[in-house]
Amino acid sequence: YDPMIAKLITYGPTRDAAIAHMRLALDEYYIRGVTHNIPFLASLFAKDRFVKGNITTNFIAEEYADGFTADDLPADDPTTLIAVAAAMKRRIVERNIQISGQFPGHEMRAPEQWTVVLGGVYHDVDVRPAPGGYAVVIGTEAIEVKTDWQIGEPLIHANVDGRPVCVQVDRTGVSFRLSHSGVQAEAWVLTRPTAGMHKLMPYKAPPDMSKYLLSPMPGLLVKLLVEDGQQVKAGEPLAVIEAMKMENILKAERDATIAKTHAKPGDSLAVDQKIVEFSA
Repeated sequence: YDPMIAKLITYGPTRDAAIAHMRLALDEYYIRGVTHNIPFLASLFAKDRFVKGNITTNFIAEEYADGFTADDLPADDPTTLIAVAAAMKRRIVERNIQISGQFPGHEMRAPEQWTVVLGGVYHDVDVRPAPGGYAVVIGTEAIEVKTDWQIGEPLIHANVDGRPVCVQVDRTGVSFRLSHSGVQAEAWVLTRPTAGMHKLMPYKAPPDMSKYLLSPMPGLLVKLLVEDGQQVKAGEPLAVIEAMKMENILKAERDATIAKTHAKPGDSLAVDQKIVEFSA
């Protein structure tokens, strides 16, 4: 495809081989700091019509009639991410237990039993060292993960049961944010006792901010074009913010009624500060 950052080209002796190379290359394409369309491209290369070459200039309009959503991403077996997350955690623990100053006879040992929490589902796994990597058992399924991944590397290249895999890794506190085949998932790898306590933790749902117009940047609210109780249509201007000597017009994303205004002209706004509240 032809993005603004760089051009990515793959090839192979057959169309299927070239597409397989492209899907792996997209997994290896590590971009941070700007938005990108890799999830959409991962979805596109998994479409049966594209794989078969049955495409026209209307392909995208026909396959994504309502636009691209997460539901369009290829269904991927979570086993791969579970095994990779477990292997990474084992490697991290193996380094941690090498800390000096331990009491003789009381040295730390790497646990073999873990629980991987992926998508809110708890998966009990066993992880043991094996030649070139680790043997991971998920339930009754044994999986071989061979990798030379080093802690801190943003990409883990692994051979999972003989299949080459690349997963992008970001550490978010004690969890991993994994990206593979266009899908991004957060994985927690916990000891069994910790996982048992984790299940008891109450879930705090994030606040619904969809009913607010938020300031997208620090700036000065120059104009507020609506008032309480006013009905607005999609695309109608709501406010004007001045930032970096430029005026930015904020428009309604859908038809709505103004429930309350939270700011007034002349206010200095912070990022994500409430400007307008819509009726539910």
